[in-house]
Amino acid sequence: MTLISQHVKSIMEECKQRAADEGLSFDRETLEYIVTNQDMLELSPRMMIPTLYDYWVQDVQVLQEKGKYRLYPSNPYETVINTRPAVSFYNDNNPDWLNVMIFYHVLGHIDFFQNNTFFRDTWSDDFLGKARADKRLINRLRSEYGRWVDYVIEFARGADNILGFYKVLSGLHRNRMPLYSHQMDFYFDHFLQNIKKVSHGEYLKNLERYNQLKRESASMGESLFFSEVKTLYPEFDSLYEKFLQKKHEQNRDVLEYILHHSPFLEKEENRWMRSVIHVVRDTGLYFDPQRRDHIFNEGWASYWHERLFLKDPRIGGHEVDFARVHARVTSLPKVGLNPYAVGIRLLEYIEDLAGTGRLSWEYEKLQNIEERRRYRKKSGDPTPYLLKLREDFCDFTLINRFVDQDFVNRYRLFTVEKRLNSPRQIWEYVIRSRKAEDYRQMLLDSLWHPPDIRVDPGRSDENTLFLIHRDEEKPLIREYIPPTMMGLEFLWGGQVRLETTEMYYENENQVTKLVKIPVCYTMKERKISRRQL
Repeated sequence: MTLISQHVKSIMEECKQRAADEGLSFDRETLEYIVTNQDMLELSPRMMIPTLYDYWVQDVQVLQEKGKYRLYPSNPYETVINTRPAVSFYNDNNPDWLNVMIFYHVLGHIDFFQNNTFFRDTWSDDFLGKARADKRLINRLRSEYGRWVDYVIEFARGADNILGFYKVLSGLHRNRMPLYSHQMDFYFDHFLQNIKKVSHGEYLKNLERYNQLKRESASMGESLFFSEVKTLYPEFDSLYEKFLQKKHEQNRDVLEYILHHSPFLEKEENRWMRSVIHVVRDTGLYFDPQRRDHIFNEGWASYWHERLFLKDPRIGGHEVDFARVHARVTSLPKVGLNPYAVGIRLLEYIEDLAGTGRLSWEYEKLQNIEERRRYRKKSGDPTPYLLKLREDFCDFTLINRFVDQDFVNRYRLFTVEKRLNSPRQIWEYVIRSRKAEDYRQMLLDSLWHPPDIRVDPGRSDENTLFLIHRDEEKPLIREYIPPTMMGLEFLWGGQVRLETTEMYYENENQVTKLVKIPVCYTMKERKISRRQL
């Protein structure tokens, strides 16, 4: 693995300038490395982070990737790491024209990382440096505690898919808000309504007083208002402090709650385990937005590499080569899902909507198919709308908002189902639906959606960790419940109980219906039991 040559670096710098001129925004300091296919195989299990801590699963995955490569050899084009400065890796046999296209693709990724809300604060630090420090810490602990370090890593990783990503993200947003925002929420939403239970008129009088002070002094208005509140209600501060403490306890994810409350980790001889759990949790939170924004992220990079490379004079003589590579990356498969293909088509569709005035209530009101097809109004350059979209949307919101019947019809999309052809005894795929709601649901089902499992502080104590799985019509996979709960039992130092909902179909009077059963799993002394509630 070596840095790219000065010649290739000059190509990258020119690509940066062209991308910035088109509206992309990113830190101009980047690092680019040339890697072989062997390097790619060894780095892939580490999510392309060379300094990531060692773990036995990575070695198994390397062997798996090498086996696949012997059967199906291929040349990965690039990989980019969301860190500061941004680091990207390129195959050692890419020609210059291909590097130009790939550089534009990478710059699209970097722009997305550094501007999308869901990646907030994941790129502002040197994650490679942090990962290196974490790796040194893990290695030092291994030399002292041996295999127990790997047990703790495995137990913590068993629960790193249920981290409170959105809770952490909302906290980052709230930290940028004014000092008294939390107090204001508590006062108007909880204190007046639930504790004091004031009348509607009294509530509006308080709201008007707050607005009056804000108009008179924008910077000191909230401070003056709460000075009056605390004079009128001396108990406000203590109630607010209890509310914050209770709210913080409710918002903690499982690993964070264990870090703060585990009696087992409180013991002097076990406190080193907290450092290992912190490393696993921080690494999981770092990768979480990439799992939630795969379609949008890859679509955004593909959209920009096509848009920028087609305008670049260096495409001259390589138009056919570009078309072949681009089609291979963004083609729509008949069966399965290509996130690059769906993402770039969604952005092209949105660009067309924004450029023809169809992102309007006037267009939405139209019911006639022909009128909708002919509707066109000039509305200027759609690029600012796309850039704003890139800031605020994730895969879920993008799909939920823009995958409509017009989109499905435009690209002739459909969902398929697999069924057995009994006479011929073969499996065959048939078109199941061309409806937007079915295609949208198929995309939503493919998204990263970990279970919502939270700690119940009221029923947890030093001997029991009580977990509640919120019913979202997606039951837990039973085979993963015992090993995960066994790891949590070790980290808590006592039994673990999990309330969840299991579903099965039953046939009654030739009618099949879905039945939900609330159950409770208990892991005690490494033995699992289950009872119906």
